[in-house]
Amino acid sequence: MLYGTSRAAAHPIPPQPQPQPQPQPQRYGALPRPPRIPKGPGDTRRYLAVGLDCYLCLLVVGLLVHSCLGRAEGSAGAGAGAGRTAAVLLCQLTVLSFANQVLLTMAVRASAGKLIMGVRVVRLPDAGRPEFRRLVLRWLYGLFWLPLQPWRHLRRTATAEPPCERLCGIPPAAQDTDVAGVRQVHRADLLHYREAVEGRTG
Repeated sequence: MLYGTSRAAAHPIPPQPQPQPQPQPQRYGALPRPPRIPKGPGDTRRYLAVGLDCYLCLLVVGLLVHSCLGRAEGSAGAGAGAGRTAAVLLCQLTVLSFANQVLLTMAVRASAGKLIMGVRVVRLPDAGRPEFRRLVLRWLYGLFWLPLQPWRHLRRTATAEPPCERLCGIPPAAQDTDVAGVRQVHRADLLHYREAVEGRTG
C-alpha cells in the first residue's frame, strides 16, 4: 500500500534477457576453389602446329600421288592426266585433313602437328575430350579460316585495327577459344590441371 492512498505499489518488472546472436555453424572440410582451366599457348606454338599439320598432309599425299602420276600420264593425255591428278590430290588432302583434325584429335586430343608441339585440345568448360560434332565444326571453320590468313595479315599491317576485333568478334579474353567451344592448351598445363582436380575430389 502506498502511504496515504488506497492503491498498492506495483511490482517491479523484471528485466528481459537480451537475445543472444546465434553462432554461425562452422564449415569443416569445405572444398577449395576449383582449379582454373589452363590458358591457351602462344601464337607461335599454334602456328607451328598448323604448319606441321599442313606439311605432313602434303608429304603423305605427295607420296601417294607420285605413284599414280606416271600411270595417269601414260593412260591419258597431258591435260586429262593433270586434271585427274589435281582432283585426286584435292580429295586425298581433304580426307587426310579430316582424319588428322577430327578422328585423331578425338582419339588423343591432338592432331599430328599438335602432338609434336606438345599441345592438346580440350572441351570447355570442363576440359573434357571434345566431341565429334565440335571437332567437325572446328575443322570446317579451319578450312575457310586458314586460306584467309595471308590476307588478314596484310590487312592488319595496313590498318590499325586490333586483330581480335576482326576475328569473328571474339573478345581479347577469349582469343584462345575456338568457335566450336574448344581450347588448345599445353600438355604440361593439362596434366597439372588433372592432378589438381583429382586432388580436390580425392
